[in-house]
Amino acid sequence: MENYDLVINGEDVAGEKGSFKVINPASDTAFAQCSAASTAQLDQAVNAAREAFTQWGLSSHEQRCELLHLIANDMEREADELAKLIVQEQGKPLALAYAEVGGGVAWTRYAASQELPIKLIEETPTQRIEMHHKPLGVVASITPWNWPFMIAVWHIMPALRAGNCVISKPSSLTPLSTIRLIKIIARHVPKGVANIVIGEHGFGHAITSHPGINKIVFTGSTETGQRVMQAAAGNLKRLTLELGGNDAAIVLPGTPVEAVAEDIFQAAFLNMGQTCAALKRLYVHESQCQALAEALTLIAQRQVIGNGLEEGVTFGPIQNLEQLTLVGELVDDARAHGARVLCGGERLSRPGFFYPPTIVTGATDGHRLVDEEQFGPVLPLIAYRDVEDALQRANASSMGLGGSVWGTDEAEAQAIASRLESGVAWVNCHAQIQPNTPFGGCKMSGFGVEFGLEGLLEFTAQQLLFVRKSDAQQ
Repeated sequence: MENYDLVINGEDVAGEKGSFKVINPASDTAFAQCSAASTAQLDQAVNAAREAFTQWGLSSHEQRCELLHLIANDMEREADELAKLIVQEQGKPLALAYAEVGGGVAWTRYAASQELPIKLIEETPTQRIEMHHKPLGVVASITPWNWPFMIAVWHIMPALRAGNCVISKPSSLTPLSTIRLIKIIARHVPKGVANIVIGEHGFGHAITSHPGINKIVFTGSTETGQRVMQAAAGNLKRLTLELGGNDAAIVLPGTPVEAVAEDIFQAAFLNMGQTCAALKRLYVHESQCQALAEALTLIAQRQVIGNGLEEGVTFGPIQNLEQLTLVGELVDDARAHGARVLCGGERLSRPGFFYPPTIVTGATDGHRLVDEEQFGPVLPLIAYRDVEDALQRANASSMGLGGSVWGTDEAEAQAIASRLESGVAWVNCHAQIQPNTPFGGCKMSGFGVEFGLEGLLEFTAQQLLFVRKSDAQQ
């Protein structure tokens, strides 16, 4: 069984808290073990990053961009190993793992192409006023288990591009591909610029409250995000919080079922539904609800469920037993309240955390399956009669990450989508993200954005440069 160490100040380091096993969710067996850091080792990593920042923060934009391209080159060369590692620790099918690595490469190259603008605010014969953007210092990245490689890239690459040093803390459920990522980065950047420390049971609090860290980028649940925010108050850390989502979609009356069913299925069941911005509540006009449910059921029944490394598999396991248990509880609760399970609805009787794609009708607002974020392979369809009522119900959630509207009248769909209370609103698609478009939530889904120029600037501090011209003093 291979052991994965920490990376502190450019060196592989064994954890002072021993090691823990990493479980393959397709078999419920350990396939690797990972070092567990002590808080003293966290201090070492932060000190190394702060020391490295004294020079890295002064490095040129050209130097950082060149190094990011070299990092992307290595990611491409090692895509096979990275993708297989992602499948083993996370469970997704191999094709999707390759897409995750490919996305990481694309986001890295985009970060390398970005410029940090200097905005000229005023230029007169007597003075010049400019707005500059400077790196913050040490950025801590705390990432979840659903897209372990991709989300680490989203956090780390713009931080490096802006001139910050990084402390990475992945989920202890899926730490291995992120360790490989940090090792790749460490080949190309000075010692201390990129570090990774991993711990269990409260280790995240030691990071979020650490006085030597200037910013936290966190992707995860709303409840944990609230604790991150509280712990970060000690030194007023900058925060970017991408938290839970219970994304609603509204299918307008008259929308051709056959034209949207496949796209809706993929939006809901991407990564076995384990995606923050996946479609999680589907409001369908009562005249078409049953027809769309049947079309989605046929697609669900075509999926090949199994170990993501096996040929032909299109649908992997839920990543961990705790999430599997929650998904089962939500479906059982809906069934107990009169909902109808058209397909799936039970854990498969085989090793691993397998739960088949599940389509549910007859659920409604007030049922746990609708009100809570299931974060798994289940989609409830909720029938509505009036579009205004559907919009009100879609907006009733305390979360506001994304939402979508589907229909043949683009102008109508856009008008309704603009009224969704969500950080992102899509028309005739869902969960579409790009490196050049800002992404972030509102309400209890967090604040701050990732991607695009706006996302890059989240890793900087503004500095106004006010210059009184020498000629004006004469």
